[in-house]
Amino acid sequence: MKNLIRANKGLIAFLLLFGVFRTAVADWNPIPSSSMRPNLLEGDVVFVNRLAFDLKLPLTDTILTHMGEPQRGDVVTFSSPKDGTRLIKRLVALPGDVVEMRNEMLIINGKQAQYDAVQQVMEPIGQVEVPALRISEHLDGHERRVQFIPRVDTPARNFGPVTVPPGQYMMLGDNRDNSHDSRYIGFVPRNLLIGRAERVLVSADTLNNWTPRFERFGMSLYE
Repeated sequence: MKNLIRANKGLIAFLLLFGVFRTAVADWNPIPSSSMRPNLLEGDVVFVNRLAFDLKLPLTDTILTHMGEPQRGDVVTFSSPKDGTRLIKRLVALPGDVVEMRNEMLIINGKQAQYDAVQQVMEPIGQVEVPALRISEHLDGHERRVQFIPRVDTPARNFGPVTVPPGQYMMLGDNRDNSHDSRYIGFVPRNLLIGRAERVLVSADTLNNWTPRFERFGMSLYE
């Protein structure tokens, strides 16, 4: 064993440094589900800046120092407070914000989001396609495309008002009627935030034999 380690110490050192880099500095995150459609698609792989919010002790959730503050509108990777699963959602509310939703309309601190530019599409749900609406949502200086699927029967179209606790954040999927987010798993403590997703690195169409979607390569998530 000693001879094996000695003979491969360069490779071992590289793997250790690479592991530290991925767990503390930068990472990539495959998109496995439709919860962030239409902005993120299944088969996208996104670049995640792990230093956007905190410097953590590698391989742990222990925060060594704050590097920046999470902002409304950030696309964030985090560990689910319910079961530890890694998720990616949009941060919609900060500590102290009062949040509610009425018939899909998001309201933060008494201010209701504005909706326009409605687009009708067909959205795959399992083995079938159903009608969906893609709409621009404007709130507090932020704009993003969100998606609603009227045929999906969900109680999550209405909730609150609730106040986001200190040190925690509210996450919603952009695909509002097909996302397992803070409406189900609760608020997300800061130490469970992994990083800020910045852009799509590469992308392949999982429904079309993994055909590369070259138009998405390098695409920013904030333009």
